[in-house]
Amino acid sequence: MKRLCICEICSCGRHRCPHRPTALYGKPNMTCVLTEYTEKYPAYGGYNPPQSLKPKPVNHGDRGRMDGTTTFKTDFIPYVVTRRPGKQQAEYKPKPGDIDLGTTYKQDYSLYEVQPFAPSRPSERVHATGHKMDTVPTYKEDFRQWEMCKRELKKPDLTYHPPDAKFDGHTTFQDDFLPRGLAPRESFKPSSIPKISDTPFDGVTSNQQCYVSHPLEARWVKAPEPYKPSSQPLQDLTTNRRDYQGLPGQLPQSYKPNPGKVTSDVPFQSSTEFKEHFQQWPVSLPQLHKSLQYVSPTEHMDMSTTSGADYVQHNIQPFISAKPFNRPTKSSAPFQVCTTMRDDYQPWEVKRQAMIKKPEEMPRATGRMDHLTTFKAHFTPHELQPNVSFKPAHAPMRADAPLEGGTMYSTEFTPKRISVCPASYDSPPGFVFEDRDDRGHRFYRKLPSKDMNKMAAGMAVAVVS
Repeated sequence: MKRLCICEICSCGRHRCPHRPTALYGKPNMTCVLTEYTEKYPAYGGYNPPQSLKPKPVNHGDRGRMDGTTTFKTDFIPYVVTRRPGKQQAEYKPKPGDIDLGTTYKQDYSLYEVQPFAPSRPSERVHATGHKMDTVPTYKEDFRQWEMCKRELKKPDLTYHPPDAKFDGHTTFQDDFLPRGLAPRESFKPSSIPKISDTPFDGVTSNQQCYVSHPLEARWVKAPEPYKPSSQPLQDLTTNRRDYQGLPGQLPQSYKPNPGKVTSDVPFQSSTEFKEHFQQWPVSLPQLHKSLQYVSPTEHMDMSTTSGADYVQHNIQPFISAKPFNRPTKSSAPFQVCTTMRDDYQPWEVKRQAMIKKPEEMPRATGRMDHLTTFKAHFTPHELQPNVSFKPAHAPMRADAPLEGGTMYSTEFTPKRISVCPASYDSPPGFVFEDRDDRGHRFYRKLPSKDMNKMAAGMAVAVVS
């Protein structure tokens, strides 16, 4: 008989065999190395996955034979099409006689005899002699070389000669400057004060002189029409209120299966693979490396070097510099602290010029601000009258007839039996475990019908007991 794997036995699509990472080496007796969930997780019974009530998208096609005729094929009538005759060109026949090629230009133009133009420029003549040409220029004949003597240098002597007189220290600015008192500069800016005229102001305009006032007619005012209420009652019945009738009805009944709660009395196994397979190994402290104690050498150390052994000392006189020593010159006279700046400078009393401020054109107000506007002063409050609402009352219209709450789903729904996936059991009913391959697939063999009946009877007896 054909062997089936768990992947093939499963009917809900949620059960798979624990696949191993590779199948290069045979490991038939070992469990799955990817996860321990299938070994440690206790299976709970009495829980079936919910079955989808969505109808399967099955296309119910027409079983009859397809007719390949179309409206174009049935309505189209073929006609005999003949080729349209083309237009034949007439044969070219040249006209008899000669072509008259005469033009108005040939008729009106008269020919004249024209002679070639003779130039009036005389022909160039070359005068050649048999004598030798003298190539000495006039510059060589007229130029005579004179004996030139060296000019004396007229550059003035710019060597510095120190003066014999005492340094005065006065500058041309100190000699020519005459100190004067500080005076503010006169401003040439014109004053911004308006000039008031003595003549009285003439306020008569051309409009006042030429305007002629005409009497105005009284404005026509339309008399207000009095309000006349309608004698007919207001029809406030809308299409919604007319067509909608609130019928009392019952709430639709749900056909969704009750979700069963999965519970188990088996205690939770909190053991993990790490707790079971962990072995505690003894740990020793790391060994510290001890440094060796320093022992000084007992033999004498030879401090001689190749330079000290091979160097020969020579008696050489040190170098004496021929440069004279700089001896500071000291004077017994006292140091004069006074300078021309201290002697000639006289501090003047300088006062800061006052700031020139423009007088204010508008005087500031001294009284307290009233904060009263024209709107506050002239506004007269009136009592507000609320508008009367003509909207009809929002009261639903109810009827005594019961509401028909039936739907197509509630009428056409057929409850089906929820089948349990056989792969959800540890040992699928009706199958016997045979072996497991290298990839982790578990294969089962299906039992015949006789064995199935015996197994079902045994399970029923076990349930009754």
